[in-house]
Amino acid sequence: MSSHAFADRLRSNAIRRRFRDPELRAVLWLGLLTIVLTALAAAQTGWLQVVPVAVLTVPLLLGGVLLGPRTLSWFVVFVMVMIVVAASRLTLSDRDAVAIGVHFMLGFILLFVGERRTDLGVGGLSNEVMLRDLTRKLDQGAIPPMPPGWLADSAVLPAGGTQFAGDLVVAVRVDNRLEVVVVDVSGKGVRAGTRALQLSGAFGGLLGALPPSEFLPAANRYLLRLDWQEGFATAVYLSIDLTNGAYEIRSAGHPPALLRRAATGRWEEAESTGPVLGLIDDVEFDACEGVLGVGDMVMLYTDGVVEARGVDLESGIGNLVATADHLAVTGRGGGARRLLEGLSASSDDRALVAVGRR
Repeated sequence: MSSHAFADRLRSNAIRRRFRDPELRAVLWLGLLTIVLTALAAAQTGWLQVVPVAVLTVPLLLGGVLLGPRTLSWFVVFVMVMIVVAASRLTLSDRDAVAIGVHFMLGFILLFVGERRTDLGVGGLSNEVMLRDLTRKLDQGAIPPMPPGWLADSAVLPAGGTQFAGDLVVAVRVDNRLEVVVVDVSGKGVRAGTRALQLSGAFGGLLGALPPSEFLPAANRYLLRLDWQEGFATAVYLSIDLTNGAYEIRSAGHPPALLRRAATGRWEEAESTGPVLGLIDDVEFDACEGVLGVGDMVMLYTDGVVEARGVDLESGIGNLVATADHLAVTGRGGGARRLLEGLSASSDDRALVAVGRR
């Protein structure tokens, strides 16, 4: 193949790839729609006289939804020019002039939005897909598949109905060991959710890569390096051997993990202590160790599950364990979410994990 033929093929492939770009296709279709609507609005004959210039609002708003920041700015200018072209062919009333002025104000608002998107590096449907994937990562409360004889369930409920939560659950299974950390980032809602997203990836990388005794110290050093001005996090960490049920629980300023013993049918608090993450260097986290027998269960949760206005911590824990017995008995999928939804309403983010032996 000659060099010229090879270069032509490269250009052809580049053009085909370019036309597969969804944003390019969107702007071409929106441009065609704008031209058609401009022609209809500028027409002076027959029924076409009833088509108002305001119809050009449609491609303007669609562009704000579909286009990225740079393309959006040029498209807004194009639509504004088309509005002027259509208006120049008509005899305008005072109301029409005001309507066109409103359209220009809308265009300037979209230009401002486009500039903001450029600063943030987001915009258009493809970037919204990225943000949706990130919110799904925050709600990762998923536990890896468990071997026969084990059950596990988890749930995260953000405060205020948003998709961002300052509570997160990260879990990994390496060979026959399950490691889970439940984290509560300071604050709630969207602000805390951005911090939780940052910790989610970092803690996911640490889990399974370090001995159980080193996870929380490493997590603490990571938060200290972040140097959040008003940020810290509490956490409770569980490492459990799925062959014999031996577990280790460590806590960092977090509400105590709860253990249910099948022999007695009672819940007890795991005695593990440690300071919150991100405030003090060179700290130790005491471990609560034991073995889960058949029918036993361990439950990890955040303070939003047990704390409410007018309710002290001990009463909140009592309410949780009174509601949780059915989860320990059935282990059905979705039990953790039903449990959270069945507790008293809370204005805080909430997360819960339960792991047990059948």
